[in-house]
Order: sequence, then structure tokens, then C-alpha cells
Amino acid sequence: MKILLKYSKKFFLKSILFISAIVLGMAFEYSWQPIQTYIASSNLSNKTVTTLNHSRLDKVWQLLNDEYIDPSALDSEKALFGAIRGMVSSIGDPYTSFFDPEEAKLFLSDTEGSFEGIGAEIGMRKGNIIVIAPIQGTPAQRAGLKAGDIILQIDEISTANLTLDQAVSKIRGPRNTPVKLLIIRDEGEPFIIEIVRDQITIPSLSWEMRDNNIAYLQLFNFSQRSDQEFEKAAKDILLQKPSGIILDLRNNPGGYLDRAVDIAGWFLPRETVVVMEETKDKSRTILRSEGNGWLKDIPLIILINEGSASASEILAGALSENLNIPLVGQKTFGKGSVQSLESISDGSAVKITVARWLTPNGISINNEGIKPTVEVTATETSENTQKDAQYEKAKEILLQRINNN
Repeated sequence: MKILLKYSKKFFLKSILFISAIVLGMAFEYSWQPIQTYIASSNLSNKTVTTLNHSRLDKVWQLLNDEYIDPSALDSEKALFGAIRGMVSSIGDPYTSFFDPEEAKLFLSDTEGSFEGIGAEIGMRKGNIIVIAPIQGTPAQRAGLKAGDIILQIDEISTANLTLDQAVSKIRGPRNTPVKLLIIRDEGEPFIIEIVRDQITIPSLSWEMRDNNIAYLQLFNFSQRSDQEFEKAAKDILLQKPSGIILDLRNNPGGYLDRAVDIAGWFLPRETVVVMEETKDKSRTILRSEGNGWLKDIPLIILINEGSASASEILAGALSENLNIPLVGQKTFGKGSVQSLESISDGSAVKITVARWLTPNGISINNEGIKPTVEVTATETSENTQKDAQYEKAKEILLQRINNN
């Protein structure tokens, strides 16, 4: 059975600091039989499964029962969860992971958009724990955490041997408690950032009218309520009759695939290809726009950077390839895989990478990212004038397009 967080379609799951607290499991269950039972109860038994040699599992568990000095330390449930967690982590995919019942419950509740933590998304890149993006208005952003920061230590614990979910677990914690992160940025000297955790509510977007009658629309993520908030913002923007729109997807770590497709529908004609999902057998599912296209005739520029990931890359790729919309900023993160959540009878779950997504032109951006049409680095932003160089370049290009119409 698939758990899709109240939606019937696959969605992009993110290893975000507010989502999951994975802890290191222990040993193995009594025998192979419990794993067989779990497979059957999760409706996976009718699929082709590579057989595991479970005799060694039986042997180790029996040895522990026979010889370990403290029998009270042998917990069969922890052993089973440890065996499953080890099996899943052996794949080497940081986005495929196991949740015990408490972790699964936490995962599902946290995606509602309110949680306790520092408010940042992290990922794995070349064996390093890396900040994808701090979330707008959170302790992580206020403390100065930036997209691309590599986390070397969490409260003096090295991240060298931590999985992504273990790092998430150690960074996460109750509000008003501190966490110290040893950071390295742009190959400089390591330094410590101390962040006090808080209750985090994730905003979906904000917008305002700026000079030259330009609507500036910033999307922070693609949450459950993003479609409703975007609809209201779009209608309000249309009432202002803007000359153009600057859509800011910088430091947007993504979210629900459905929401990216919904929002793309405001800019694209109906039935336009937004994204394609490619599974392991190379079959493709095409997702098309179903919206009204009310914003498609308004000149548009999109801002991206290394913190733009997942669903924000889908939206940027769809509008760029279908409408030739210029992308201004820096290359995106390159999160191009799709995860689904499979429930297990006891309430635990497995998050599995089931597909990769492709742009409308059939391009996979996984680990590659999307290159901007016009590259402008964040370091080009003037600290003296507080001007946003990326925004200024986007405005310059937008005004040229407006004048050429």
C-alpha cells in the first residue's frame, strides 16, 4: 500500500530537517520469517524479489541468544528494524530509507508544514552532508546558513560516517535547544554556526508589486497548500495588470510534484508536457498542465540558484523549455529522483526511489542541475548597496522583453 500523504499520485519526498529522525538500528530479528511476513503484509509479495540467503541472519541471531553476556539487551523489535534499516541503507541511495512506526508517524505529521527544528533542507553530495537551502524566515536562515554549505560536524559528532537520515536526526530537536554545526563554505576555513531550534511554520510564497510595474513572486516551497496560496496570489497579481513577472525559485528545496504541475498550469497552455517520470524499465509517464494558463501572456523571468531543487527544478525546466523563459542566477541543485512511501502493517514504512524525472525535452538533471540562461553569482551582489545582482539582471532582461513586445 502506498502512503502518498493524502494524495493519489507520487510525490517528491525530501530529506528535510523537519521530516524524519532516523536512529541507528541493532542486530537482526529472530529469523527470516518476520521479514517474509512484512513483505506479504505490504502487498509486495506478488512482485519479483531477489532471494536473500537468510541462513546467516538466523545463525547470528541464534549466536547472540546463546552467547551474548546480557540477554536483556536483545530486543527482537529493535533487531528487526536494524536488519531492515541495514538492508535498505546497503543500496547506497540517501533518498531510500526505512522508518520505524514512530519515525513514519513523525514523517507524515511533519509534512503538514509545521515542525520543530532549525528550518533547512539537507542532502548528500559526493559523500558530504550539504545544505540544499535554508527555509525562509527560520533560525537556519537567520543564523547565516547558506545553500552549498558542507556540514562537517553536528555538536562535535563527525558527519563523515553518518547517513543522510542520521544527520537529519541529530540536527533536529525540540524548540529552544541549541545545535552547533561545523561548516565549510566555498573551500574556506571551517567555522561553527550555533542555531537555536524553534517551532517552524513554512510559508509557501510571498509577492509584491515593484518598480516598473513588475510583480515579484517568490515561491519558498511546494507544500500541500501551495496551489491554493498560488491561486490567490495569481488572481491578486492579475488585478494589478503587471507589465511582467519575476518568479523567484532561489533556495526553494521543492516538495510535492503535484503542486509543481498545478502551478505550471498557470503559465502553460493546457495539455503541455510539464515533466516525465521514467521508471526502472524505462517506461515513461507524462504529466501535463491542466490549469487555465492565465499568466502565460505576461512576460516572465525566473530566478534560480544552487538551492533550487526537486519540484522547483521541474517548474523552471518546464517553463524554460516550453516557453523559452530565461533563467537567471546559478545552476540548480540537481534533485531529479522520485520517491514513494510504502506502508507496512505495523505502521512502519519504506521510502523508495522509484523513478527519475525528466524535463519536457527528456533531459535528466539528477546530480547535474539546470544551468541558467544568464549566470549571475551571488557574490556579485553588492554588500554596500544591498542590491540583489541576480534580481537586477532579471529585471534588466525582463524590461528588454517588455519593450520588445
